[in-house]
Amino acid sequence: MSNNNKKIELSAVAETELRLEDAAANVDDEALVSNQREFLGTKHWLVASACVLYSVFHLLVMNVYPLETWVYRLSHVGGGLALGFLIFSAVDIKADGAVARSPLSRLILAGAAVGVLLGFAMFAVILASSLSSGAPSGPDWAMDLFGLPLFLGTLLAMIHCWKFPDERKHSVAFGDILLVLATIAAIGYIIIFARPLQLRAGMPMALPADMWAAIVGVLLVIEITRRLAGMALVIIAGVFVAYSFVGPWLPGIFYHRGYEVKRFFTYIFTDNGILSAPISISSTYIILFVIFAAFLQVTKVGEYFVNFAFAAAGHKRGGPAKVSVFASGLMGMINGTSAGNVVATGSLTIPMMRKVGYRPQTAAAVEAAASTGGQIMPPIMGAGAFIMAEITGIPYVEIVYAAIIPAVIYFLSVYFMVDLAAQKHGMKGLPRSALPKFGKLLRQIYLFTPIVVLIGSLLAGYSVIRCGTLAMASAAVVSWLTPHKMGPMQLFRALEMGARMTLQLVAVCATAGIIVGVIALTGIGSRFSAVLLGLAEHSQLLALGFAMIVSIVLGMGMPTTAAYVVAASVMAPGLINLGIEPLTAHFFIFYFAVMSAITPPVALAAYAGAALSGSDPVKTSVESFKLGLAAFIVPFMFYLSDSMLLQGTWIDAIHVTATASVGVYLLSSSVQGWFFGHANNWVRLGLLAAGITMIEAGWLTDAIGVAAAVALYLVQRRLSPQNAAVLSK
Repeated sequence: MSNNNKKIELSAVAETELRLEDAAANVDDEALVSNQREFLGTKHWLVASACVLYSVFHLLVMNVYPLETWVYRLSHVGGGLALGFLIFSAVDIKADGAVARSPLSRLILAGAAVGVLLGFAMFAVILASSLSSGAPSGPDWAMDLFGLPLFLGTLLAMIHCWKFPDERKHSVAFGDILLVLATIAAIGYIIIFARPLQLRAGMPMALPADMWAAIVGVLLVIEITRRLAGMALVIIAGVFVAYSFVGPWLPGIFYHRGYEVKRFFTYIFTDNGILSAPISISSTYIILFVIFAAFLQVTKVGEYFVNFAFAAAGHKRGGPAKVSVFASGLMGMINGTSAGNVVATGSLTIPMMRKVGYRPQTAAAVEAAASTGGQIMPPIMGAGAFIMAEITGIPYVEIVYAAIIPAVIYFLSVYFMVDLAAQKHGMKGLPRSALPKFGKLLRQIYLFTPIVVLIGSLLAGYSVIRCGTLAMASAAVVSWLTPHKMGPMQLFRALEMGARMTLQLVAVCATAGIIVGVIALTGIGSRFSAVLLGLAEHSQLLALGFAMIVSIVLGMGMPTTAAYVVAASVMAPGLINLGIEPLTAHFFIFYFAVMSAITPPVALAAYAGAALSGSDPVKTSVESFKLGLAAFIVPFMFYLSDSMLLQGTWIDAIHVTATASVGVYLLSSSVQGWFFGHANNWVRLGLLAAGITMIEAGWLTDAIGVAAAVALYLVQRRLSPQNAAVLSK
């Protein structure tokens, strides 16, 4: 080997080791969607301590001291809002920290301060009165005057955050402190009066103070969602809220009699709206497993999964791309988010893919397509499995069980795409010397213990919360066998990180609850579903096509969890009425909501990958869509054969898995134009037809598909004899 080659190889080794060592730190920085990354001096530690208390509170309530459901969910939402306003800045921070206060800015901020502080003071009076009497109560004047100044002050504080970005320094802005106080007052009032509100919310006997507290709460939820999830979800939620009031003037199925402000907002801040299934799941399963993921990240146990994937597949043809598939599958078991998976594994795999010759957009697209599977990968599946269990009443373990084969087929389809592209373009793997040593990693196989404990305890029948807690504890214990032992500081860091990573999901689930509440209150979901099903004329396939479109379109505008909740509210009842099994209907909708993360024009996972690779986001999203194209057929496969969801015998499950695997390989070959060599357009068309025949797991259609594939192989061999020598490695 020449000296230059040795230098290049050594450089690759050093770069790989450096990236693997710093992976967790990189993930921490990139995963934050905020413009403000840290605080200076004691402010940072005060906020970090508040995050730790937020995590500890949830763990204690879930495992030791349960609270009344409403109070717990309200505490979850209120704590998430307060931390969100402290941590995530409303606007870009100026590098020089310049302050440019205009007279209008001062006037708005002063008005906000007067309103919020006055409302907060009257809330303090109500709180003191309730504590002294031992029952929810307050002076009439405080109850009557509490809400209006709080509402006006909150509105002015939000306007100030939007319109005067130059007034933000490298610290907590005064406007954000006002929003924290407004959160405490509004959510605190609803917590105090939680039990009476369960009886009078959404009814004529609701009090004006109830209405104002609910309105302020909705405004705060919308504002934190704008900061953490972008304007698309805010606009969609705003349209639904507006629909609640303009219904009397709308035609056809959109007509309803309308609702007065007091009834609507007090209804929305109940378990029919903001406190409904999404927040129920967010306050239990989601935060538990996010903290679990933080434990794995801080102890670097999660990094071991990526190292293991590099050692197993990094030297293969197109190695880093295959590592992306394996690592995303492993990380997806605990991470469960598309963009989060992209950041966690992409910070390693994307530079390595570029090193072996992949274009930046291709490297980002491969990572995005692979990482998207994290949300359908058992046992955690993001929030999808938990919310599906809550909505359908199907036990969580059954949903996870049913998700196994579709997840495997998804990752197989992406793997086939990557492997065929590597064959087509002659991509090589990384030298073994530049990769972690597989033998050394095998001696650390015990680092898989948290996953084994999680899956084993689920199969043993323990509750999901108990399983997550046991897996979390096992991650801490296993870390004591590594150089990265979890001590008090690491525990503090993990709890803080878990709280921070949860905040976006709190915002998204609360806003999704607003939409769900409007759908339930107005009945638009059932009417819209009835119209679509009428158009489908009792055709299940056509109805599923509508469901696919609705799920993907919603997923382009909002996070996939919210997209699934809304699409399921609108479409699932109609699909079930047509005779489709509830599990199949909900899983179909959820699958396509997940796939929206790589579907142009708005493909969030692809955008995250493009940010890491420096590629064009639109081109990256188109290429990621192409890489995931074969997987778009998987939901129709499990609709036509519920054995793919493990609803039949083992023989049927094996048959459908084999059929689906061959089908997605043929479809992948058609998309890539490579089938044991370059395939012309006619061969690609034949591969497409052969792949489609494998959708339904029938012996006749399978025989036709396999026969067509063999015939096409013989055609390929005849057209280009050297193609026969090209075999998969």
